Amino acid sequence: MLTLPADFTDTARATFGESLWQTYIEALSQPAPVSIRLNGRKITACEIADGAGKVAWCDAGFYIKERPQFTFDPLMHAGAYYVQEGSSMFLHHIMKHIAGTEPVIMIDMCAAPGGKSTAACTLLHEDSLLVCNEPIPHRASILAENIMKWGLPNVVVTNNYPQELRQTGIAADIVLCDVPCSGEGMFRKDEGAVAEWSLQNVERCRTLQREIVGEAWQCLRQGGTMIYSTCTFNTRENEENVQWICRNFDAETVDIPIEKEWGITGSLLKDFNGSVYRFIPGATRGEGLFVAVIRKKGECGQKMKKIKATNGKEKHITEWIEHPEKYIVEEEKNVLTAIPRQWFALIKHLSATLKVIHRGIKLGTVKGRDIVPEQCLALSTALKREAFATVETDRNTATAYLRKEAVTLPDGTPHGIVLLTYGNMPLGFVKNIGNRANNLYPAEWRIKTTHIPRETNEVITKYTGKQ
Repeated sequence: MLTLPADFTDTARATFGESLWQTYIEALSQPAPVSIRLNGRKITACEIADGAGKVAWCDAGFYIKERPQFTFDPLMHAGAYYVQEGSSMFLHHIMKHIAGTEPVIMIDMCAAPGGKSTAACTLLHEDSLLVCNEPIPHRASILAENIMKWGLPNVVVTNNYPQELRQTGIAADIVLCDVPCSGEGMFRKDEGAVAEWSLQNVERCRTLQREIVGEAWQCLRQGGTMIYSTCTFNTRENEENVQWICRNFDAETVDIPIEKEWGITGSLLKDFNGSVYRFIPGATRGEGLFVAVIRKKGECGQKMKKIKATNGKEKHITEWIEHPEKYIVEEEKNVLTAIPRQWFALIKHLSATLKVIHRGIKLGTVKGRDIVPEQCLALSTALKREAFATVETDRNTATAYLRKEAVTLPDGTPHGIVLLTYGNMPLGFVKNIGNRANNLYPAEWRIKTTHIPRETNEVITKYTGKQ
């Protein structure tokens, strides 16, 4: 049985009330639910091999009875789905109500590892721009990898602090602040969160959260929407911060319709009746989460002014992507990147002022007279598959490829660049030189474990792909 800090027990019990507290305590003795969220831009329908029901507030979310060895599922590496805790998928529901039907600019201020970013960009208008930011370098690298695997071309990944984004003058329509917190909602899954918890840490987190929100608020246009979230329970980091935002920034909470049977809890702070959404294990099927949707008052429609485009060095390598007219292809340090034309000037501005580690679609690297296609292209939803010879792989070959091992291609496979697929889902490129195929999978992405499971079960089956 998990031993909880005494101070946490005292404060959370008083906050929850006895009935809800007992529900929570009982849930701590149960395994945490396992769930995945499908990539709606790559898969339209599927069956879950070991399914345990749908996530009620996310039509792309599914529970799984037992945790499989996701590492060895090629479809996960292909960006067909994302392993995400069920409560966090509530963002999917929120985005359905606030994303609208027109292109927007959205910022995910504390985005790593990418679960909420991948959910958000799937539901934004396809001509929108999502800027995913993560200040910690190694976490930013993980974020960029997950974004590239998800495959949407209208995303930029930055490695900066919130004040640096504010200094760019960006004016977003939506800003997501999934802020660092004391982690009370993760106790069942993460014993480290239990060990690190203290009342002092709650106060430190509260201060940091307000600093982040203060910077992020200045990146939000008048009439725009902020989504504030934590994975903790206490009102100091939750309702009191929302109250502080509303009072100091002339803002108001936004009501998001929910169903009673979802078991979501509202405000637990006396004399605060703003619309907030708290997920408590036992009451809801997932881990702890707190969310508030907050509107910045003011006249709507004050969109960010267009930045004058600089003269870019455009390359014509359009046969590899669908709808090439929607992109400007640039070469920088021998790397060709397709940048969404609508956001070209803004992305160039961000690239000049921030540490941008991913943008658009990295198409290929110029090597002499050849252009070697990049992994980002293989996994992009904009990939024109017929531009490449394609070989369907079995599970063993796909796993070998993901380990960056040698792979054997069928007799008669054309020489040159070949796109490997698994279950008809693009997996990556090899270069067939006849007697062998050079594995072009990124070394930093390879499956590093030497363990080879005796059995590997499919997570999703009988799916319909969009490509």
